[in-house]
Amino acid sequence: MVPKEAKNLVSKCIFCGANQAIELYNVFDTRFGIKDKYKIGRCASCETEQILPLPPIKQLKELYETFYNFGGEKGTAYTGFRESFFSSVLYPFWLIVDGDVSFHMQKGSGRLLDMGCNEGRGLSIYQKHGFEAEGLELNEQAAAEAKRRGFSVHTESLERFYPKELYDVVVLSNVLEHSLDPKNMLYHAHRILKPGGHLWISCPNNQSWLRRVFGRYWINWHVPFHVVHFSKNSLSKILVGEHFRIVTIQQKTPAIWAAHSLISFLFAKPGQPTKSLRNPLVIAFLIFFIRIFLFPAIWLGNWLGHGDCIVLKAMKIKVSIKCCLDVVHIGLLGTTGMALF
Repeated sequence: MVPKEAKNLVSKCIFCGANQAIELYNVFDTRFGIKDKYKIGRCASCETEQILPLPPIKQLKELYETFYNFGGEKGTAYTGFRESFFSSVLYPFWLIVDGDVSFHMQKGSGRLLDMGCNEGRGLSIYQKHGFEAEGLELNEQAAAEAKRRGFSVHTESLERFYPKELYDVVVLSNVLEHSLDPKNMLYHAHRILKPGGHLWISCPNNQSWLRRVFGRYWINWHVPFHVVHFSKNSLSKILVGEHFRIVTIQQKTPAIWAAHSLISFLFAKPGQPTKSLRNPLVIAFLIFFIRIFLFPAIWLGNWLGHGDCIVLKAMKIKVSIKCCLDVVHIGLLGTTGMALF
């Protein structure tokens, strides 16, 4: 229900600055029990969506360190089950059946940077598949664990990261939606890639049929950690604007994402952690139930462009000399203006 007094409220899009109409109210954290509530705004111009209000960086940092991934959970039955499954011979077969949204089936060579590598689960897989895998991770605790596993992990911000050698592949596996400035993230991803290098992105699809079914209980609202939400069209336009060429774009719906949305719908309450999301027996049962009995709905949703996850590969293209000169010229004008005032 939209409050009558709030129907005409607008906010500015973090991408293009156009007005955003409020589309959904009272969206709450369905995972950890964070008490704040948020709104979802939709941009009338570029079609992206974002949470409102935008959380301050300091608050987000504290929340990540308290709750998120490695910093918030270690040594539980759920994490043990997850680690065992990822390292088992069953995992590659499961990816074929369920869909690979983390690029764990990709084989190749060259330098690869996993942005937001956490404690290095993905790095182990990329290395096994032939890549010289490195990570970028701001969570010092998670980065230390990845380093303990033998990986080179950089802990500076992306803006301050200047590698000695450019990368062949940059991976943003369910990372871009977390950024308070995703356009800037894509700019710097372009900067650290070799000419012709590849950018791999996976992120939730704001056109997902599961979003429509579960409403504010859709697991991928994931407030306040998921800041921005893309459609296939909006993400493609943004990438083209940042000098990437789309190579492939698909939509997939992992059974675990559908299971998490169902659990959220059944059990999540504002201000309380949803413990069932970390119950390996419940998760395993629902994953297989969904994959077997809801296969037609999942397949149809993906085919119609309403899958839960966008999986995209793009290639860095050359920026024309004229374009570069224009950027330098604008920068000099801006510097001159700042000096005058």
